[in-house]
Amino acid sequence: MIERTLQAHFLAVAGRYPVVTLTGPRQSGKTTLSRMTFPEKPYASLEPPATRELALEDPLGFLARYPEGAIFDEVQRAPELLSYLQSQVDDDPRPGRFILTGSQNLGLLGGVTQSLAGRTALLELLPLGLEEVRRFGAPADDLYPFLWRGGYPRIFSAHLPPEEWLASYTTTYLERDVRQLLKVGDLLSFQTFLRLAASRTGGLLNLDSLASDCGISHGTAKAWLSVLEASYIAFRLPPFHANLSKRLVKSPKLYFYDTGLVCNLLGINRPEQLANHPLRGSLFETWVVSEVLKQHLHRGRQPRLSFYGERGRLEIDLLLEDGADVTAIEIKSSQTPSASFFENFDRLAERFAEQDPSMQRLAQRLVIYGGDDLQKRSGGTLVPWSRIDELPWGGPWET
Repeated sequence: MIERTLQAHFLAVAGRYPVVTLTGPRQSGKTTLSRMTFPEKPYASLEPPATRELALEDPLGFLARYPEGAIFDEVQRAPELLSYLQSQVDDDPRPGRFILTGSQNLGLLGGVTQSLAGRTALLELLPLGLEEVRRFGAPADDLYPFLWRGGYPRIFSAHLPPEEWLASYTTTYLERDVRQLLKVGDLLSFQTFLRLAASRTGGLLNLDSLASDCGISHGTAKAWLSVLEASYIAFRLPPFHANLSKRLVKSPKLYFYDTGLVCNLLGINRPEQLANHPLRGSLFETWVVSEVLKQHLHRGRQPRLSFYGERGRLEIDLLLEDGADVTAIEIKSSQTPSASFFENFDRLAERFAEQDPSMQRLAQRLVIYGGDDLQKRSGGTLVPWSRIDELPWGGPWET
Protein backbone atom coordinates (compact mmCIF):
# COMPACT_ATOMS: atom_id res chain seq x y z
CA MET A 1 0.00 0.00 0.00
CA ILE A 2 1.22 3.50 -0.77
CA GLU A 3 1.96 6.13 1.87
CA ARG A 4 -1.06 8.39 2.25
CA THR A 5 -0.53 12.13 2.43
CA LEU A 6 -2.34 12.27 5.77
CA GLN A 7 0.14 9.88 7.43
CA ALA A 8 2.65 12.54 8.52
CA HIS A 9 -0.02 14.60 10.26
CA PHE A 10 -1.60 11.43 11.67
CA LEU A 11 1.67 10.57 13.41
CA ALA A 12 2.15 14.12 14.62
CA VAL A 13 -1.22 14.46 16.36
CA ALA A 14 -0.87 10.97 17.87
CA GLY A 15 2.14 12.40 19.68
CA ARG A 16 -0.04 15.08 21.27
CA TYR A 17 -3.46 13.50 22.00
CA PRO A 18 -4.38 10.28 23.82
CA VAL A 19 -7.02 9.53 21.16
CA VAL A 20 -7.03 10.19 17.41
CA THR A 21 -10.32 9.82 15.56
CA LEU A 22 -10.14 9.18 11.82
CA THR A 23 -13.31 9.55 9.76
CA GLY A 24 -14.10 9.38 6.07
CA PRO A 25 -16.20 7.43 3.59
CA ARG A 26 -16.32 3.68 3.46
CA GLN A 27 -13.36 2.20 1.62
CA SER A 28 -11.29 5.40 1.69
CA GLY A 29 -8.42 3.52 3.35
CA LYS A 30 -8.91 4.39 7.03
CA THR A 31 -8.20 0.89 8.35
CA THR A 32 -5.19 0.38 6.10
CA LEU A 33 -3.72 3.75 7.03
CA SER A 34 -4.26 3.19 10.76
CA ARG A 35 -2.67 -0.26 10.78
CA MET A 36 0.19 0.85 8.55
CA THR A 37 0.90 3.91 10.70
CA PHE A 38 0.64 2.05 14.02
CA PRO A 39 1.60 -1.55 13.23
CA GLU A 40 2.41 -2.35 16.87
CA LYS A 41 -1.11 -1.62 18.12
CA PRO A 42 -3.73 -4.35 18.61
CA TYR A 43 -6.65 -4.08 16.21
CA ALA A 44 -10.35 -4.70 16.80
CA SER A 45 -13.20 -4.07 14.40
CA LEU A 46 -16.61 -3.37 15.90
CA GLU A 47 -18.31 -4.41 12.65
CA PRO A 48 -18.60 -8.17 13.50
CA PRO A 49 -21.67 -8.75 15.72
CA ALA A 50 -19.77 -10.82 18.31
CA THR A 51 -17.14 -8.14 18.92
CA ARG A 52 -19.73 -5.39 18.95
CA GLU A 53 -21.90 -7.33 21.42
CA LEU A 54 -18.95 -7.74 23.80
CA ALA A 55 -18.09 -4.04 23.60
CA LEU A 56 -21.69 -3.06 24.32
CA GLU A 57 -22.48 -5.60 27.04
CA ASP A 58 -19.17 -5.44 28.92
CA PRO A 59 -17.34 -2.27 27.87
CA LEU A 60 -14.95 -2.30 30.83
CA GLY A 61 -14.04 -5.91 30.18
CA PHE A 62 -13.58 -5.15 26.49
CA LEU A 63 -11.25 -2.21 27.18
CA ALA A 64 -9.33 -4.22 29.79
CA ARG A 65 -8.07 -6.37 26.92
CA TYR A 66 -6.16 -3.36 25.58
CA PRO A 67 -4.33 -1.72 28.51
CA GLU A 68 -1.71 -0.21 26.20
CA GLY A 69 -4.27 1.02 23.71
CA ALA A 70 -5.56 -0.24 20.36
CA ILE A 71 -7.09 0.60 17.01
CA PHE A 72 -10.88 0.38 17.20
CA ASP A 73 -12.39 0.23 13.72
CA GLU A 74 -15.96 1.32 12.85
CA VAL A 75 -16.39 2.60 16.39
CA GLN A 76 -19.71 4.26 15.53
CA ARG A 77 -21.18 0.75 15.77
CA ALA A 78 -20.71 0.93 19.56
CA PRO A 79 -21.02 4.61 20.50
CA GLU A 80 -21.63 3.76 24.18
CA LEU A 81 -18.03 2.60 24.36
CA LEU A 82 -16.79 6.17 24.03
CA SER A 83 -17.91 7.27 27.51
CA TYR A 84 -15.98 4.37 29.07
CA LEU A 85 -13.00 5.24 26.91
CA GLN A 86 -13.09 8.75 28.38
CA SER A 87 -12.34 7.48 31.88
CA GLN A 88 -9.57 5.26 30.52
CA VAL A 89 -7.70 8.13 28.91
CA ASP A 90 -8.34 10.42 31.88
CA ASP A 91 -6.61 7.86 34.11
CA ASP A 92 -3.80 7.31 31.60
CA PRO A 93 -3.50 10.22 29.13
CA ARG A 94 -0.43 8.97 27.28
CA PRO A 95 -0.46 10.34 23.74
CA GLY A 96 -1.52 8.02 20.93
CA ARG A 97 -3.06 5.24 23.05
CA PHE A 98 -6.24 4.78 21.04
CA ILE A 99 -6.96 5.18 17.35
CA LEU A 100 -10.66 5.30 16.43
CA THR A 101 -12.03 5.03 12.91
CA GLY A 102 -15.54 5.46 11.61
CA SER A 103 -17.35 5.95 8.33
CA GLN A 104 -20.52 7.60 9.55
CA ASN A 105 -19.59 11.10 10.56
CA LEU A 106 -22.99 11.98 11.98
CA GLY A 107 -23.18 9.23 14.61
CA LEU A 108 -19.47 9.11 15.33
CA LEU A 109 -18.85 12.81 15.87
CA GLY A 110 -21.87 13.14 18.12
CA GLY A 111 -20.38 10.61 20.53
CA VAL A 112 -16.83 11.87 20.17
CA THR A 113 -17.65 15.52 20.84
CA GLN A 114 -19.75 14.56 23.85
CA SER A 115 -17.40 12.03 25.47
CA LEU A 116 -13.91 12.83 24.18
CA ALA A 117 -13.91 16.60 23.79
CA GLY A 118 -10.39 17.90 24.34
CA ARG A 119 -8.98 14.37 24.40
CA THR A 120 -9.02 13.51 20.70
CA ALA A 121 -7.78 14.94 17.43
CA LEU A 122 -10.22 14.66 14.54
CA LEU A 123 -8.88 13.80 11.08
CA GLU A 124 -10.63 13.15 7.77
CA LEU A 125 -9.44 10.73 5.07
CA LEU A 126 -11.06 11.10 1.67
CA PRO A 127 -10.43 9.00 -1.46
CA LEU A 128 -7.05 9.37 -3.13
CA GLY A 129 -5.76 12.79 -4.07
CA LEU A 130 -3.84 13.39 -7.27
CA GLU A 131 -0.39 12.90 -5.74
CA GLU A 132 -1.56 9.63 -4.15
CA VAL A 133 -2.83 8.31 -7.47
CA ARG A 134 0.65 8.97 -8.84
CA ARG A 135 2.18 6.88 -6.04
CA PHE A 136 0.23 3.90 -7.30
CA GLY A 137 1.90 4.39 -10.66
CA ALA A 138 -1.43 5.15 -12.29
CA PRO A 139 -1.31 7.61 -15.20
CA ALA A 140 -2.52 11.15 -14.64
CA ASP A 141 -2.08 12.39 -18.19
CA ASP A 142 -5.51 11.74 -19.66
CA LEU A 143 -8.33 13.69 -18.05
CA TYR A 144 -11.37 11.62 -18.98
CA PRO A 145 -10.12 8.23 -17.68
CA PHE A 146 -8.96 10.03 -14.55
CA LEU A 147 -12.39 11.53 -13.84
CA TRP A 148 -14.19 8.32 -14.74
CA ARG A 149 -12.05 6.11 -12.49
CA GLY A 150 -12.31 8.25 -9.35
CA GLY A 151 -10.06 7.85 -6.34
CA TYR A 152 -11.15 4.92 -4.17
CA PRO A 153 -7.93 3.07 -3.19
CA ARG A 154 -9.21 -0.46 -3.79
CA ILE A 155 -9.57 0.20 -7.51
CA PHE A 156 -5.85 0.95 -7.69
CA SER A 157 -4.42 -1.49 -5.17
CA ALA A 158 -6.28 -4.51 -6.59
CA HIS A 159 -6.31 -3.31 -10.23
CA LEU A 160 -10.09 -3.67 -10.39
CA PRO A 161 -12.32 -2.45 -13.21
CA PRO A 162 -13.75 0.85 -11.89
CA GLU A 163 -17.24 0.30 -13.27
CA GLU A 164 -17.44 -3.11 -11.56
CA TRP A 165 -16.10 -1.98 -8.18
CA LEU A 166 -18.14 1.23 -8.07
CA ALA A 167 -21.36 -0.61 -8.92
CA SER A 168 -20.69 -2.99 -6.04
CA TYR A 169 -19.87 -0.04 -3.76
CA THR A 170 -23.18 1.59 -4.59
CA THR A 171 -25.11 -1.57 -3.80
CA THR A 172 -23.12 -2.68 -0.77
CA TYR A 173 -22.52 0.58 1.03
CA LEU A 174 -24.81 3.31 -0.25
CA GLU A 175 -27.97 1.28 -0.65
CA ARG A 176 -27.32 -0.82 2.47
CA ASP A 177 -25.65 1.46 5.01
CA VAL A 178 -27.40 4.69 4.11
CA ARG A 179 -30.80 3.04 3.82
CA GLN A 180 -30.31 1.43 7.23
CA LEU A 181 -29.47 4.80 8.77
CA LEU A 182 -32.52 6.38 7.17
CA LYS A 183 -34.77 3.34 7.52
CA VAL A 184 -35.70 3.75 3.87
CA GLY A 185 -38.24 1.18 2.76
CA ASP A 186 -38.63 2.28 -0.85
CA LEU A 187 -35.38 1.29 -2.56
CA LEU A 188 -36.50 2.59 -5.97
CA SER A 189 -37.15 6.10 -4.64
CA PHE A 190 -33.77 6.16 -2.91
CA GLN A 191 -31.97 4.96 -6.04
CA THR A 192 -33.70 7.72 -8.00
CA PHE A 193 -32.66 10.25 -5.38
CA LEU A 194 -29.01 9.13 -5.61
CA ARG A 195 -28.95 9.40 -9.39
CA LEU A 196 -30.68 12.78 -9.49
CA ALA A 197 -28.44 14.17 -6.75
CA ALA A 198 -25.41 12.98 -8.72
CA SER A 199 -26.74 14.72 -11.83
CA ARG A 200 -26.80 17.99 -9.88
CA THR A 201 -23.15 17.90 -8.75
CA GLY A 202 -21.48 21.25 -9.33
CA GLY A 203 -24.80 23.10 -9.42
CA LEU A 204 -26.81 25.23 -7.04
CA LEU A 205 -28.75 23.08 -4.61
CA ASN A 206 -32.52 23.36 -4.92
CA LEU A 207 -34.03 20.86 -2.51
CA ASP A 208 -37.59 21.61 -3.61
CA SER A 209 -36.73 20.76 -7.21
CA LEU A 210 -34.79 17.65 -6.22
CA ALA A 211 -37.61 16.43 -4.01
CA SER A 212 -40.22 17.07 -6.69
CA ASP A 213 -38.24 15.22 -9.35
CA CYS A 214 -37.86 12.24 -6.99
CA GLY A 215 -41.49 12.24 -5.92
CA ILE A 216 -40.62 12.71 -2.24
CA SER A 217 -41.22 15.49 0.28
CA HIS A 218 -38.84 18.36 0.93
CA GLY A 219 -38.20 17.02 4.43
CA THR A 220 -37.34 13.57 3.11
CA ALA A 221 -34.92 15.00 0.54
CA LYS A 222 -33.28 17.10 3.25
CA ALA A 223 -32.88 14.09 5.54
CA TRP A 224 -31.51 11.86 2.78
CA LEU A 225 -29.01 14.51 1.68
CA SER A 226 -27.86 15.05 5.27
CA VAL A 227 -26.98 11.38 5.59
CA LEU A 228 -25.14 11.43 2.25
CA GLU A 229 -23.10 14.29 3.71
CA ALA A 230 -22.54 12.50 7.00
CA SER A 231 -21.38 9.42 5.07
CA TYR A 232 -18.89 11.48 3.03
CA ILE A 233 -20.64 10.92 -0.25
CA ALA A 234 -21.65 14.52 -0.95
CA PHE A 235 -21.06 17.96 0.52
CA ARG A 236 -22.40 21.48 0.25
CA LEU A 237 -20.15 24.39 -0.71
CA PRO A 238 -21.45 27.58 0.91
CA PRO A 239 -21.77 30.88 -0.91
CA PHE A 240 -19.37 33.67 -0.01
CA HIS A 241 -20.89 36.00 2.58
CA ALA A 242 -19.76 39.59 2.87
CA ASN A 243 -21.34 43.02 2.76
CA LEU A 244 -20.58 43.35 -0.94
CA SER A 245 -23.89 43.13 -2.71
CA LYS A 246 -27.53 42.47 -1.98
CA ARG A 247 -27.56 40.30 -5.11
CA LEU A 248 -25.25 37.61 -3.71
CA VAL A 249 -26.50 34.07 -4.24
CA LYS A 250 -27.58 32.55 -0.94
CA SER A 251 -28.03 28.89 -1.96
CA PRO A 252 -25.11 26.45 -1.53
CA LYS A 253 -23.71 24.32 -4.34
CA LEU A 254 -23.82 20.53 -4.20
CA TYR A 255 -20.75 18.39 -4.87
CA PHE A 256 -19.87 14.73 -4.62
CA TYR A 257 -16.49 13.77 -3.20
CA ASP A 258 -15.69 11.27 -5.96
CA THR A 259 -16.23 11.73 -9.70
CA GLY A 260 -15.93 8.00 -10.37
CA LEU A 261 -18.95 7.39 -8.16
CA VAL A 262 -20.87 10.14 -9.96
CA CYS A 263 -20.06 8.58 -13.34
CA ASN A 264 -21.27 5.22 -12.12
CA LEU A 265 -24.52 6.67 -10.77
CA LEU A 266 -25.10 8.46 -14.06
CA GLY A 267 -24.48 5.35 -16.16
CA ILE A 268 -21.32 6.66 -17.83
CA ASN A 269 -19.79 3.31 -18.74
CA ARG A 270 -16.62 4.38 -20.58
CA PRO A 271 -14.31 7.36 -20.11
CA GLU A 272 -14.60 8.43 -23.74
CA GLN A 273 -18.30 9.14 -23.15
CA LEU A 274 -17.23 12.14 -21.09
CA ALA A 275 -15.87 14.00 -24.13
CA ASN A 276 -19.36 15.03 -25.26
CA HIS A 277 -21.32 14.52 -22.06
CA PRO A 278 -23.46 17.49 -20.98
CA LEU A 279 -22.11 17.17 -17.42
CA ARG A 280 -18.45 17.13 -18.43
CA GLY A 281 -17.88 20.65 -17.06
CA SER A 282 -19.73 19.88 -13.83
CA LEU A 283 -17.72 16.69 -13.31
CA PHE A 284 -14.46 18.52 -13.87
CA GLU A 285 -15.52 21.25 -11.44
CA THR A 286 -16.50 18.59 -8.92
CA TRP A 287 -13.08 16.98 -9.18
CA VAL A 288 -11.19 20.27 -8.78
CA VAL A 289 -13.22 21.39 -5.74
CA SER A 290 -12.86 18.00 -4.04
CA GLU A 291 -9.14 17.92 -4.90
CA VAL A 292 -8.56 21.32 -3.28
CA LEU A 293 -10.41 20.00 -0.23
CA LYS A 294 -8.17 16.89 -0.14
CA GLN A 295 -5.02 18.97 -0.48
CA HIS A 296 -5.96 20.63 2.80
CA LEU A 297 -7.69 17.90 4.83
CA HIS A 298 -4.95 15.36 4.08
CA ARG A 299 -2.47 17.79 5.63
CA GLY A 300 -4.59 18.36 8.70
CA ARG A 301 -5.95 21.75 7.62
CA GLN A 302 -9.57 22.88 7.57
CA PRO A 303 -9.92 25.21 4.58
CA ARG A 304 -12.44 28.03 4.33
CA LEU A 305 -13.94 27.35 0.93
CA SER A 306 -16.86 29.05 -0.75
CA PHE A 307 -18.00 30.27 -4.16
CA TYR A 308 -18.90 33.77 -5.26
CA GLY A 309 -22.14 34.42 -7.09
CA GLU A 310 -24.12 37.54 -7.91
CA ARG A 311 -27.36 36.65 -9.60
CA GLY A 312 -26.93 37.23 -13.32
CA ARG A 313 -23.79 39.35 -12.91
CA LEU A 314 -20.61 37.75 -11.56
CA GLU A 315 -19.52 34.22 -10.65
CA ILE A 316 -16.25 32.79 -9.32
CA ASP A 317 -16.17 29.01 -8.96
CA LEU A 318 -14.09 28.72 -5.79
CA LEU A 319 -12.73 31.06 -3.11
CA LEU A 320 -10.15 30.01 -0.55
CA GLU A 321 -9.88 32.39 2.41
CA ASP A 322 -6.77 32.75 4.55
CA GLY A 323 -7.42 35.62 6.92
CA ALA A 324 -7.97 38.70 4.77
CA ASP A 325 -6.29 37.05 1.77
CA VAL A 326 -8.51 35.34 -0.79
CA THR A 327 -7.40 32.95 -3.54
CA ALA A 328 -9.93 33.07 -6.38
CA ILE A 329 -10.15 29.99 -8.61
CA GLU A 330 -11.94 29.64 -11.91
CA ILE A 331 -12.47 26.08 -13.20
CA LYS A 332 -12.62 25.41 -16.93
CA SER A 333 -12.84 21.95 -18.49
CA SER A 334 -11.67 23.28 -21.86
CA GLN A 335 -8.24 22.14 -23.02
CA THR A 336 -7.64 25.40 -24.91
CA PRO A 337 -6.52 28.49 -22.96
CA SER A 338 -8.53 31.67 -23.41
CA ALA A 339 -8.14 35.23 -22.17
CA SER A 340 -11.82 35.10 -21.19
CA PHE A 341 -10.93 32.69 -18.38
CA PHE A 342 -9.51 35.64 -16.40
CA GLU A 343 -12.25 38.21 -16.99
CA ASN A 344 -14.05 37.92 -13.66
CA PHE A 345 -11.03 38.37 -11.42
CA ASP A 346 -10.76 42.15 -11.91
CA ARG A 347 -14.46 42.55 -11.21
CA LEU A 348 -14.12 40.58 -7.98
CA ALA A 349 -11.13 42.72 -6.97
CA GLU A 350 -13.30 45.79 -7.54
CA ARG A 351 -15.97 44.36 -5.24
CA PHE A 352 -13.40 43.87 -2.52
CA ALA A 353 -11.97 47.36 -3.05
CA GLU A 354 -15.43 48.87 -2.59
CA GLN A 355 -15.49 47.69 1.00
CA ASP A 356 -12.86 48.07 3.73
CA PRO A 357 -9.67 46.77 2.00
CA SER A 358 -8.51 45.24 5.27
CA MET A 359 -11.45 42.82 5.22
CA GLN A 360 -10.74 40.97 1.96
CA ARG A 361 -7.86 41.11 -0.50
CA LEU A 362 -7.64 39.18 -3.77
CA ALA A 363 -4.18 37.71 -3.22
CA GLN A 364 -4.08 34.96 -5.87
CA ARG A 365 -5.85 34.39 -9.18
CA LEU A 366 -5.86 30.86 -10.55
CA VAL A 367 -7.55 29.21 -13.51
CA ILE A 368 -7.48 25.41 -13.31
CA TYR A 369 -8.29 23.96 -16.72
CA GLY A 370 -8.33 20.74 -18.73
CA GLY A 371 -5.21 21.50 -20.76
CA ASP A 372 -1.50 20.84 -20.30
CA ASP A 373 0.36 24.18 -20.26
CA LEU A 374 1.27 26.15 -17.14
CA GLN A 375 1.14 29.84 -17.99
CA LYS A 376 1.70 32.89 -15.80
CA ARG A 377 -0.24 35.82 -17.25
CA SER A 378 -0.88 39.36 -16.13
CA GLY A 379 -4.41 38.40 -15.16
CA GLY A 380 -3.45 35.31 -13.15
CA THR A 381 -1.95 31.84 -13.43
CA LEU A 382 -3.26 29.16 -15.77
CA VAL A 383 -2.77 25.76 -14.07
CA PRO A 384 -3.17 22.39 -15.82
CA TRP A 385 -5.40 19.96 -13.96
CA SER A 386 -2.53 17.46 -13.76
CA ARG A 387 -0.38 19.91 -11.78
CA ILE A 388 -2.90 20.96 -9.17
CA ASP A 389 -0.97 19.03 -6.52
CA GLU A 390 2.14 21.15 -7.17
CA LEU A 391 0.47 24.33 -5.93
CA PRO A 392 1.47 25.51 -2.41
CA TRP A 393 -1.90 24.95 -0.76
CA GLY A 394 -1.59 26.49 2.68
CA GLY A 395 1.14 28.84 1.37
CA PRO A 396 3.36 30.64 1.10
CA TRP A 397 2.58 31.55 -2.51
CA GLU A 398 5.14 33.03 -4.87
CA THR A 399 4.65 36.72 -5.45
